[in-house]
Amino acid sequence: MQRKVIISSDRVEVKGMLSDSATADAIWNKLPFTSEVNTWGDEIYFTVPVRTALEDSAREVVEKGDIGYWPSGSAFCIFFGPTPVSRQGEIRAAGKVNVFGKIEGDTSVLKEIAQGSKIIVKKED
Repeated sequence: MQRKVIISSDRVEVKGMLSDSATADAIWNKLPFTSEVNTWGDEIYFTVPVRTALEDSAREVVEKGDIGYWPSGSAFCIFFGPTPVSRQGEIRAAGKVNVFGKIEGDTSVLKEIAQGSKIIVKKED
């Protein structure tokens, strides 16, 4: 079963595909939810009503478009470029994240989402 989500804030909307993992299951089962955006370099993250532990596959270095869950902050993270701790040619999270999905298409529109904006994540119909 393909599980797709719609992530929207102001005039920005992107779609994501969730993977087959315990974290993706936990997120999917809590949708929809609304939160407030934090920005950190080319990453947006926000608190979600999910608590889950690090998976064995958790990592700090991620790819453009990856959707991750950061257990330390109960945060849903979307990576679309370098963060303040990235080294040359990489995208690095603040700590290990469970990568549980991927944004489909152009991630550059995420730069338009401002700190403090309302964000909504819901299942695609």
